[in-house]
Amino acid sequence: MIRIVDLHKSFGQKKVLEGVNLRLKHGETLVIIGQSGCGKSVLLKHIIGLLKPDKGKILVDGVDTTNLKDDELRKITKRFGILFQGTALFDSMTVGQNVGFGLERYTDFPQEEIKELVKESLAKVGLIGIENLMPYELSGGMKKRVGLARAIAYRPDIMLYDEPSTGIDPIRADAINDLVIRMKKELKVATLIITHDMVSAYKVADRIGMLYAGQIIEMGSPEEIKNSNNQVVQQFIHGRAEGPIKNW
Repeated sequence: MIRIVDLHKSFGQKKVLEGVNLRLKHGETLVIIGQSGCGKSVLLKHIIGLLKPDKGKILVDGVDTTNLKDDELRKITKRFGILFQGTALFDSMTVGQNVGFGLERYTDFPQEEIKELVKESLAKVGLIGIENLMPYELSGGMKKRVGLARAIAYRPDIMLYDEPSTGIDPIRADAINDLVIRMKKELKVATLIITHDMVSAYKVADRIGMLYAGQIIEMGSPEEIKNSNNQVVQQFIHGRAEGPIKNW
């Protein structure tokens, strides 16, 4: 569903992406791992059209999105559901208004239908009857689930997750992992996750790719990644201070 070809991006003199190539297939969960600051979020921002590459292509079902006009790009990106790292809930809106935000903005559904879709989406993530709560009344795990409910409200066919387990404890993180797996099965979506959490990566991934020095240096199943001969991969997945990755 998504194909990235020779993607390059620099900010001033800093080269972030230096020839990224990858493919997200229909119905699979692809996890991109890598250090903080290695370019994972920059890659995600290119996919959803917030950044334009210096060189390379991003194809969604064969359509190159890198040179589309805003209206054309919006039609493509409406197919994405996105769970942001910090959930990006609007503090001044209720839970129900947050979940229904995309439906209000991008559809002409009547209000009653939007309300039903909001309820259904919240129920799918295990939250019932909280439409009138404000974000400050929610725990970190609940905020993640509300963010996920908003992402699935208009039934996307591609789900993107930016560090979904960051900022919550291991038990709530595992609950989010379970939701990621369930959403894939129930909604039949292709899923791309960026993370540095190897527990999550091993649990949810069909394939794992490692981003390092601006490129995908290894791609394989969780088992193949665990048994990789690449010393950069081994240092990262085991969290070792010593190795080829420079720490400072």
